[in-house]
Amino acid sequence: MNTAHYTLNLAAGWYGFLGGVLSGMLIGLFFHREDWLGGYDSFPRRMIRLGHIAFFGLGLINILFALSASGPSPWTDAASKLLIVGLVTMPVNCFATAWKRSFRHLFFIPAGSTGLGVVALVLTLT
Repeated sequence: MNTAHYTLNLAAGWYGFLGGVLSGMLIGLFFHREDWLGGYDSFPRRMIRLGHIAFFGLGLINILFALSASGPSPWTDAASKLLIVGLVTMPVNCFATAWKRSFRHLFFIPAGSTGLGVVALVLTLT
């Protein structure tokens, strides 16, 4: 296995967890206010929560990639890069969409890169 992929995705995954912790700490300062961002069921508040959880979920996917990717190949290279793009762009897009709804049209970037990264990983394992 190419250790560059292992190190990069492993580090990205743990940075994702750190982002989840830090964003959770920030959100935690305001969650007790029922009217914060329009109330519990409001669109902005749901997007903020989704961005917070995306850090953890996509961080975990990057860690799992680092632990399960087989030897170097074009598919492994693609999977490595695509999963990192997903990890970075999903929380950013969620937070941007909470601020301005029109950013929702950019969700194809994190969703597509993560989906293609998983497909590329599966192709390396078969």
